[in-house]
Amino acid sequence: MVKIKEAIVVEGRYDKNTLSQIVDAPILETSGFGIFKYKEQMALLRRVAEIRGLIVFTDADGAGFVIRNHIKSAISGKYLKHAYTPDVFGKERRKKTGGKEGKLGVEGMTREVILESLRRAGATFEAEGETTNRQEITKADLMDLCLYGPGSAEKRAALIKKLGFPEKMSTNAFLQALNLLYSLDELKETLEKHNG
Repeated sequence: MVKIKEAIVVEGRYDKNTLSQIVDAPILETSGFGIFKYKEQMALLRRVAEIRGLIVFTDADGAGFVIRNHIKSAISGKYLKHAYTPDVFGKERRKKTGGKEGKLGVEGMTREVILESLRRAGATFEAEGETTNRQEITKADLMDLCLYGPGSAEKRAALIKKLGFPEKMSTNAFLQALNLLYSLDELKETLEKHNG
């Protein structure tokens, strides 16, 4: 597993699944063209980009370039890096037929191709064992803060709205977003302001 400093944005869950087996980095999804519909998703990507940097890693087909260009128009280029896959024709194993253009997407690329694409994009590869001093927020922390577990849905939904996160986030996506943007102490401070 290769550790990368920047967060990576991909089109969908199969791309995310493929990358998560190769790199240790926060991986966010656009839900394909869903990125056009949900302003909160773009706002989250913008905040993550400003804090850690963002690598845009969409498919090499027309749809991938439309999504990539939409992100480029909404987030300053100084926070973005772009990873591109080569044009490889074929179909992903899970599909019965290939895509409209007949090209493999991120999910169909080999480990070597993905790592080379990330290197060319200028990804910051971190040394093995290199750690940050930041304490990661866990589900146990969320439970202690009444943001996870029985009866927490309303409080979590209110905080999601206050933070400008996409309202339909799963708890895991919420936890990932918190860890990208806040330390545990910053989260507690935010909750105190929200509740006070």
